Amino acid sequence: MKQAVASPGKCHPLGSTVTPDGVNFAIFSRSATAMELLFFQSADAPTPNRVIPLDPRFNRTCDYWHAFVPDVSPGQIYAYRADGPFAPDQGHRFDKSKVLLDPYGRGVAVPQTYNREAASLPGDNAPFALRSVVVDRRGYDWEDDVPLRYPVSQTVIYEMHPAGFTRNPNSGVPPEKRGTYAGLVEKIPYLKELGITAVELLPIFAFDPEDAPLGRLNYWGYCPISFFAPHVGYSSRKEPLGPINEFRDLVKAFHRAGIEVFLDVVFNHTAEGNHEGPTLSFRGLENSVYYIPEADRSCYANYTGTGNTLNANHPTVRRMIVDSLRYWVEEMHVDGFRFDLASILSRDENGHPMSNPPVLWDIDTDPVLAGTKLIAEAWDAGGLYQVGSFIGNTWKEWNGRFRDDVRSFLKGEDSTVRPLSWRLLGSPDLYGHEEREPEQSINFVTCHDGFSLNDLVSYNFKHNDANGEGNRDGTDDNRSWNCGVEGPTGDPHVEALRERQIKNFFAINLLSLGAPMLLMGDECRHTQGGNNNAYCQDNETSWFDWELVERHKGLYRFVRELIKRRLQRDASLDTEGLSLNALLRRSRIDWHGVKLNQPDWADCSHSIAVTVRGLRGSFAVHLMINAWWEELRFELPSRSGERRWRRWIDTSRPSPDDICDWRDAPPFPGRTCTVASRSIVALVSLLPAGQGRKKR
Repeated sequence: MKQAVASPGKCHPLGSTVTPDGVNFAIFSRSATAMELLFFQSADAPTPNRVIPLDPRFNRTCDYWHAFVPDVSPGQIYAYRADGPFAPDQGHRFDKSKVLLDPYGRGVAVPQTYNREAASLPGDNAPFALRSVVVDRRGYDWEDDVPLRYPVSQTVIYEMHPAGFTRNPNSGVPPEKRGTYAGLVEKIPYLKELGITAVELLPIFAFDPEDAPLGRLNYWGYCPISFFAPHVGYSSRKEPLGPINEFRDLVKAFHRAGIEVFLDVVFNHTAEGNHEGPTLSFRGLENSVYYIPEADRSCYANYTGTGNTLNANHPTVRRMIVDSLRYWVEEMHVDGFRFDLASILSRDENGHPMSNPPVLWDIDTDPVLAGTKLIAEAWDAGGLYQVGSFIGNTWKEWNGRFRDDVRSFLKGEDSTVRPLSWRLLGSPDLYGHEEREPEQSINFVTCHDGFSLNDLVSYNFKHNDANGEGNRDGTDDNRSWNCGVEGPTGDPHVEALRERQIKNFFAINLLSLGAPMLLMGDECRHTQGGNNNAYCQDNETSWFDWELVERHKGLYRFVRELIKRRLQRDASLDTEGLSLNALLRRSRIDWHGVKLNQPDWADCSHSIAVTVRGLRGSFAVHLMINAWWEELRFELPSRSGERRWRRWIDTSRPSPDDICDWRDAPPFPGRTCTVASRSIVALVSLLPAGQGRKKR
C-alpha cells in the first residue's frame, strides 16, 4: 500500500474541494487525537489503496483537520478514520477501526458488499463501508436555468416518492430508468397535464436503506447519512459522479416544464440510530457535538422516534445545516424545502424548546436562501407541537389542524363546523395574529405518513401487518371512515360514496385559502391496502399504479379541473403584500345554514354554506357542504341577470357532470339548491368587470 505525503492544505472550505492542482480535504473533529484520510480505487474495493496520516502539527487548525493532495481528481473515492477517546459517559464514541463518511461529502459510493451491521460490531469494516466521492462543483452546463420563484399563491404541491412514481413495471418507463431521477423526468408530461406547479420529493439525501427492522429496507429514506449527496440508489448512472449530474438534469428538466422542485429534508436525526447503532460518520467524528445526549451522555435523546436527535443549535451543526441548504440552492438549483419534524430545530443542546432558536433564524435570514420556499412540519415525536406558532418570518407550515379538522368534518363527527370554517379561510385562528400572507398554511389531507386518500375512505383501522411489527407501528388517530365496509368491496353504493368523499376532500383542499398539497396517487385512488406506515414497503403497496389513471379517469379529470380553476383564480390576484387578515377584511364573506344568514354552529351540526365575494378574482362563489347522511335543501342568495348563479361543482354527480369550466356552467334556476348527502355543491357568479375587488 502506497503511503502518500500530503501538504498541509487549508481548513476551509469543509469537504473535498477541487482545484486545478489537486484536491483540498477538510473535516471537523474537535476531540480526535489522530486522523487518516483513505483513498479507494473503486466503490467496491475492500481496502484503501492509499492511507494519508494527518499530522496534528501540520494538518490541524483548531478543530479542523486538513490536507491538500496534488494527484487527486473528481471521482476519487475517499473516507476517514478517526482515533480518540471511547468514553460514552462523556459523550465520546471514537473507533479507529471504522471507515467514516465525510459529513460534507458531495457524493456517496455504496459498495455491493455494504453491511450496516459491520459498522456496529467491533473490528475493521472497510470492505463493507460507505465512502465519499470527490465532486467538482464546476463544469455542469445549467443552460441558463434558474429557480422559478413562483408566488406561493400560485403553488400547488404534489408530494411524491422519487422512485415509487416510476418503479412499477406498468409505468411505461424503460426498465433501466424505473425508480430513478431519469425515470421521473420521463413522467413530467403527466404532472404537467395534472396541473401541479411543484413536486415535493421525499428525501433524496443519501440514506441508509438498511436502517429498518427485521431485515426490511427503508423505502421512504428518512434516515440520512449525508446532507450534501443525492441518494445513489435513485440514479440510473453507476459511475461515482452519475447521481449528482442526473439529479441536476432532473431539476433542469422540471424547470423547463414550469415545475418547481422542493426537497423533503431531514435535519433532525441520522441513520446512526441509538447508542447501539452503527458508526458511519458523525458518531465517529464528534459524537458529543452532533447529537443531543441523555442526562448520562451515554445514550441519545430521542425526540424523533428514530434513536437519536441531531444537535441542530450547536454552532458547528447549525453551520452544516445552512451550508447544506445553500449548496442545494446554489449548486443544485432547488426551489424549496420541507423540513421533517422541524420543531426539533427549536430545541437547545439539552433538548429544551427555545424562544429564538438560532438555526431557524439563520435559515430565515440567510440572503442565499431568500426567496426559497421554507416549509416546516411544525411538530416532533417528543410532544412539541408548534402549528400556528413556528418561529420565523418566512416559514410556511404543514397545517396538521387542517388535515385533522377536514377529516373529522367529512367523517361526520360532532363539533366540527366551526373548525372547518376556519380551515376554509386560511386558518385565521392559527395565523391571524402574525399578519402574515394568506398562504402561510400548507393545506393537506393526506401525505406519505398515514393513509392514502382512497384508504382514508375505505378503512376504519390500520392494517400494517406486512411491516412485521405486529400492527403496532403507525398512528391510531386516522379519523377515517370506511363508508360501511372495511377494505375493498364490490358494492356499487359503497364505492359511489367513497368516490364522493374523495372528491369532497379534494374540493375543500383546493378551494380553501392556503397553499394546497396533494399526495402522489390520490388523484387516481392509489391504495396501500390499509397500511398507514408503509415506510418499509418498496413494492406494489407503495408504487404508483399507472393502470389506475385510466380506471379512475373521472376522478383524475375532477382533480385536474379543480387545479386549473384554482390557478386561474389566483393568477389574477392583486394581493401582493396583503396579509391573511387584510385579504379577509377586504372581502365579503357571509355564512349560512340551510337558511340564509343563519349558520348552524351547534355541536350536532354537519353542514355549512358560505358566500364569498371579492376574495379573489371577479366572481362570487356560493359553497354548500353537506356532511349529513341525508340530502339538505339550502336557500340561495339572490342573483339576477348575467350575474345569476351557475352550477360549477356537484360532487354527487358522476363524471363529467361533477365539475365544469365555470365560464360554461349552466345557469342554476330557483332560489334553493338540494345538496345530496355527503356532498359539496359550488355555485359561481361571474361579476362584471371592475366588481368583486375592493381597492386598497
